[in-house]
Amino acid sequence: MPIEFKEKVENLFKNSEKFSDSDGVLFIPQILEAIEKIDGDLIKILISDAGVKNHFFTQIEDVYVLDQNKLIEFFMMNDYMKNGSYTSYTNKIGLIKKDSFIKKFDDVVLVWPHKDCVLEGGQTKDDDKSKETFYNEILSHDEIDRLFEPKALTNIKRYSVIANEVKQSTPTDINENDNLIIKGNNLIALHSLKKKFAGKVKLIYIDPPYNPTSDNNTFSYNNNFNHSSWLTFMKNRLEVAKEFLRDDSAMIIAIDKHEVNYLGVLIDEIFNGYENHCITIVHNPRGTIGANFSYTHEYAYFIFPKGKKIIGNRKIEEENIDYSNLRNWGSESERKDAKNCFYPIIIDKCTNQVIDFGDVCEDDFHPPINVHKGDFVEIYPIDKEYTERKWRYARQSIEEIKDLLRVKENKGIYDIQIGKDFGTYRTVWVDKRYDANEYGTKIVNDLVPNNNFSFPKSLWNVYDCLYSVVGNDKEALIMDFHAGSGTTAHAVLELNKNDGGNRRFILIEQMDYIETVTTERVKKVIEKNGESSFVYAELKTIDTFKDAEIGVLNKNMQYLHIGEIEDENYGVSAEEIAINKAFYGLG
Repeated sequence: MPIEFKEKVENLFKNSEKFSDSDGVLFIPQILEAIEKIDGDLIKILISDAGVKNHFFTQIEDVYVLDQNKLIEFFMMNDYMKNGSYTSYTNKIGLIKKDSFIKKFDDVVLVWPHKDCVLEGGQTKDDDKSKETFYNEILSHDEIDRLFEPKALTNIKRYSVIANEVKQSTPTDINENDNLIIKGNNLIALHSLKKKFAGKVKLIYIDPPYNPTSDNNTFSYNNNFNHSSWLTFMKNRLEVAKEFLRDDSAMIIAIDKHEVNYLGVLIDEIFNGYENHCITIVHNPRGTIGANFSYTHEYAYFIFPKGKKIIGNRKIEEENIDYSNLRNWGSESERKDAKNCFYPIIIDKCTNQVIDFGDVCEDDFHPPINVHKGDFVEIYPIDKEYTERKWRYARQSIEEIKDLLRVKENKGIYDIQIGKDFGTYRTVWVDKRYDANEYGTKIVNDLVPNNNFSFPKSLWNVYDCLYSVVGNDKEALIMDFHAGSGTTAHAVLELNKNDGGNRRFILIEQMDYIETVTTERVKKVIEKNGESSFVYAELKTIDTFKDAEIGVLNKNMQYLHIGEIEDENYGVSAEEIAINKAFYGLG
């Protein structure tokens, strides 16, 4: 390249305060970054000289296209970055081919392997814990593709309440309105269900392994893996779980002090563009034994899209409602200050309930505080000094808050009070109902005696978490892929019982207790409530020694791919083949 051309380009950039200092030293990192971004100031410099413009631009009819590679090579080949620079790439990390990053070439492809910790090694029993491992070997792309193909369902059973008793039957299909309990590795199950339920779940609630540093494990999971493996384990599951969420949905993740900070960073990475709130929940008021602190709480991450009202209002129990007079007081509280706020509120003396509202009164009408008409009383906003005041709500809006009103009687005089039975959720939840011993362990033991869960979640802890998101959505679909003892399903059924809703749940669990505890608990609840049903199914396992698969996957539990369901060697019945094909939409 002629020295004259090189100096011409240099002088163009030296005249820019953006790309050089007062001594004429070029800011090469800024120039390279500007080339990457096709910066407007950079373009103006290049087109200001006809020769430079023709060298670095290609003309296509009336359009000039910048040759980024040529411009980058110009600054890299002329040793600009050697003088006084500690590195040739102060603002980049990557691989280079000759003098340029490989991303500039189309003959080099980076292929990132999929880290294992995808599978739980096939653990199905609590006593497998000591043998359970999370492999840190590499899975190739073809193995991963095969791993995440939908898997066949087997041992399909429907449980329904018939004549106040739970009956088992063999279903002819599984439809989207069914409650589901799936036994199998949760990551594999999620990928299997993804096509059918992606974008349809209103709320995902999970209570994953807490990964404590001691052997004092409060859940029937294997917690023996370190932070990095635990985060890989969670990352793989959260990424696919995100695909199930609706645009107006949320995810709630329960966690304790051991992984709360690490999980928060992972959530921010995966759920970019979402709000992420870490809520404190007092679940063990007696506290755990510790040398310095006795922990009484755990956490719940609430994750939902930014800019949307996803969290509803919390319910306030009657004994905790703060009531005040509906009649105004103080300045600008008199009848003349708002004429449409002076009207009678009609109550039934027998029930002490508000039953109706009268019309706005004429200006020349001046009633007493109470007007008795048989079993009914008309109450006006007049204080004990007989000053005519006004209600805090105009006549056209009072009926909207009727349910917030109560009648107060004092020495034969009736008055109206207002108190909100709802409020905004706070970031610290304290309620005696969240006690995991009283409302978790004891509830599970009553429903399923002799189970192995020593400290399951309080039913009402989970209930309130779910209510905050789906309290006003009676058709919501809720998913829990760390089902444990089935508290999430129990809470969904309680929500439906309390408001007549038709919310549905999908539970996923790998451990064998899904049959002896989880399913049994849900059966007892629907029997007690006298309604509802659910379908139980398992991902069909195959003998990996007989199967032709070889490699890392054989160390883990192997499931039957849906595409091989008709292979006679696997013994799937015609009925189950038909159910699977219909469920996965295979015709």
